[in-house]
Amino acid sequence: MFYNVIKCLAKAVFGTGLRIKSFGNENVMENGGVIYAVNHKSWLDPIMIAVTSKRPLTFIAKKELFKNKLLGGFLKKMGAFPVNRGKGDIGAVKTALSILKEEKVLMIFPEGTRVKKGEKVDAKAGLAMFALHAKVPIIPIKISGNYGFMKKIDVIYGEPIYLDEYYGKKLPTEELQKVSQSVLDTIYALEARNEH
Repeated sequence: MFYNVIKCLAKAVFGTGLRIKSFGNENVMENGGVIYAVNHKSWLDPIMIAVTSKRPLTFIAKKELFKNKLLGGFLKKMGAFPVNRGKGDIGAVKTALSILKEEKVLMIFPEGTRVKKGEKVDAKAGLAMFALHAKVPIIPIKISGNYGFMKKIDVIYGEPIYLDEYYGKKLPTEELQKVSQSVLDTIYALEARNEH
């Protein structure tokens, strides 16, 4: 209930300040565990996905954001859970896998951090690791455009990526990183199919 109310408010607020359009929503399955893999440009990215997604999100957010009780409480109600970045947070990993096991949507930023325009950041191995452990498909999603008043933002949902060929195999971190990178490359290559 809280999530839907906030989603409606966000849609009203950001819908008047930005020209948001989504494409490919039909690529998202109605149920079952799935990972949304999204390029990361801004702190506004989770809001853009929440506003355009037909399914509620859960997502990982850095631990520091939860230090403020008000903000932390809000983030938790919006489906976020904390991760201690750079320290192999086993608790966050278990939470993420349990979310997928419960057949929910887990949003992940493969780059692991916000990426400025013109920068290139390699994908982290975690994306592939989560998908393989939970045996769930990945929906590649690209946020295209620049944030700003009345700027155009496209949210493009690509076709599901299935990693069945790797199920049952124990891939080293380097291989997991390569699989994650191939997904990130797919995200970058996504283009809006329709005209505004």
